[in-house]
Amino acid sequence: MHKLEDTYKMKGLRLRLVEELKSKGIKNKSILDAVGSIPRHLFLDKAFWEWAYKDQAFPIAANQTISQPYTVAFQTELLDVSFDDKVLEIGTGSGYQASVLSLLCKKVYSIERQEVLFKNSSQLLYALGYKNVRCYYGDGYAGLSSRAPFDKILVTCGAPHVPTKLLSQLSTGGQLVVPVGKGDTQEMLRITKKDDGKFTKESFGDCAFVPFLEGVDKNFDSSKKTSRVVLD
Repeated sequence: MHKLEDTYKMKGLRLRLVEELKSKGIKNKSILDAVGSIPRHLFLDKAFWEWAYKDQAFPIAANQTISQPYTVAFQTELLDVSFDDKVLEIGTGSGYQASVLSLLCKKVYSIERQEVLFKNSSQLLYALGYKNVRCYYGDGYAGLSSRAPFDKILVTCGAPHVPTKLLSQLSTGGQLVVPVGKGDTQEMLRITKKDDGKFTKESFGDCAFVPFLEGVDKNFDSSKKTSRVVLD
């Protein structure tokens, strides 16, 4: 993990990014404040630091990407997080989205199927002080039944269908935000669990995410249970 450097220049670039997100329609002040405070460059390879505060995606390990800041802010706004919420994130990736959520709610649980990303992101989140995030290595399609129910669930990869196990782990009134589609683009959905146990669905346009894959990466030892990094 690289040295945790955060300069005045980087802080200034973050403020410019916040203004850009405002111009693109992001209104939630708490989300904008989170984007303005989180050192996004530290979630990237040092080769990309110069461009870290541009509103675009960049490659990370395991052939994955860190989402563009607008996408992070937009999904988080759809999730409508409250401070007392318990949130499940599917697809930890770089850990950047989890860090945003950590500043908005009491507890964040995040699942990652790629071992290298799980190790890198969990260590970085802890080093940066986001200690209300719990990182797990496992299959996102299975969710995290041991910690359910969740007030909010966020999927940060494109699913071919809505995972039923995630729906079953929502609390009454809870919401799932997930990109769904079988092609190169998906439809951003927000699904809400009603008091009678049924679900309502809202659509928020097209988007493009890396695919949501079942299982874990090939280096995972299937004889072991889903593991976590202890951050207490």
